[in-house]
Amino acid sequence: MEPLWKLLYLLEPAPVSLIVTAVAVTFGSAFRALNYGKEMERNRDLSVASITLDRSQALMIPVMSSFSLLLMFYLFSSVSQLLTAFTAIASVSSLFFCLSPHVTYLKSQFGLADPFVSRCCSNSFTRIQALLLLLCSGMVASWLVSGHWVLNNILGISICIAFVSHVRLPNIKICAILLVCLFVYDIFWVFFSERFFGANVMVSVATQQASNPVHTVANSLSLPGLQMITKKLELPVKIVFPRNLLGGAIPGGNARDFMMLGLGDMAIPGMLLALVLWFDHRRSRETVSLLDLHSSKGHKYIWYALPGYAVGLVAALAAGVLTHSPQPALLYLVPSTLGPVVVISWIRKELVELWDGPMPILNDKTRQVEV
Repeated sequence: MEPLWKLLYLLEPAPVSLIVTAVAVTFGSAFRALNYGKEMERNRDLSVASITLDRSQALMIPVMSSFSLLLMFYLFSSVSQLLTAFTAIASVSSLFFCLSPHVTYLKSQFGLADPFVSRCCSNSFTRIQALLLLLCSGMVASWLVSGHWVLNNILGISICIAFVSHVRLPNIKICAILLVCLFVYDIFWVFFSERFFGANVMVSVATQQASNPVHTVANSLSLPGLQMITKKLELPVKIVFPRNLLGGAIPGGNARDFMMLGLGDMAIPGMLLALVLWFDHRRSRETVSLLDLHSSKGHKYIWYALPGYAVGLVAALAAGVLTHSPQPALLYLVPSTLGPVVVISWIRKELVELWDGPMPILNDKTRQVEV
């Protein structure tokens, strides 16, 4: 156990940046999910679909996640280039999803003309959307070439926001099942997997770098500028910050030179925050602005869950500093987020309503999908 004064490390730029980014992304994911859901409800667009988890799916997520983790542990080097390709495609789609509302807002503010250029699968595709798609593709291409940690974080954040917006929890009961199962999952794979598999499976997978298919293709074709393309990539399944952040760590450095937080440690609490945000604003069919949230401060469940997330994240990082060992973040995040929501709802006599669920399952626009 390290002395307590070591906790001053949490005031350095890298940990502070990690905490602020994680809290902002978790809140932003929930906020985007709220407004995306209200847009879906208002427009009743059959082409827009989201996944609403049921009990069996919530129970299967930790099982399938464990299977995927073992697959990555044993076969990562064999499938890493394929994973990189799939991740690149998912990143383009997620970036497009995240940036589209802002582009639409700017278009309306400046009165920009935006003619249709094509129609595909009953969806209209406009000129500005085509340009946005090119921009997103360019950002992903830049990441594939440089592997820079900032681009990695941008892509990871966009994937997290898109995931929370499209995978929804219907009530606190399903949320509690999911969080408790992932609580056990995280503890086992971080603390106990080494006893069964000879290595810490979670840490091994989290710190592996994938082979870059762009470098492989460029090398096989003897293309010029090969030395500018990174051979290895950190996949955007986590956000990373160089420990010497102000010193400007170079991309492709050793994984130990970076602080990291898995997307699951933002996305899973983000799903809970999205649920309580929906409950807070269940009576409104209109999209919600940040000013609306600020004016309701102190009276909504989000203002108990969000500080709880920040406290849990700081506790996880502090435990890591003091024990000098990896920590399962959900060990701290699940009690600090779910606990306050359950306690406050019980005090307010709203636990039954929250337990049964404020979110209606709308069959004409929401598909139940097997996980």
